[in-house]
Amino acid sequence: MPEAHFEFDEADRELLERIQRRYGLQSCEQAAEWLIKARLRRAAIKLTGRGRALYPVTNGRP
Repeated sequence: MPEAHFEFDEADRELLERIQRRYGLQSCEQAAEWLIKARLRRAAIKLTGRGRALYPVTNGRP
């Protein structure tokens, strides 16, 4: 799966640190990933009316 790297300003880092503490994550990068996945889930529910699994698909199989 491709990886993206982002620079965080002070306000972003504070938000990510709060998310990190709240959900027991090990890094701000994990907190950012959690936020992105949460947003994707909400968008999928809004689009389709139901939840979808978020995992990489390999050769047409999970």
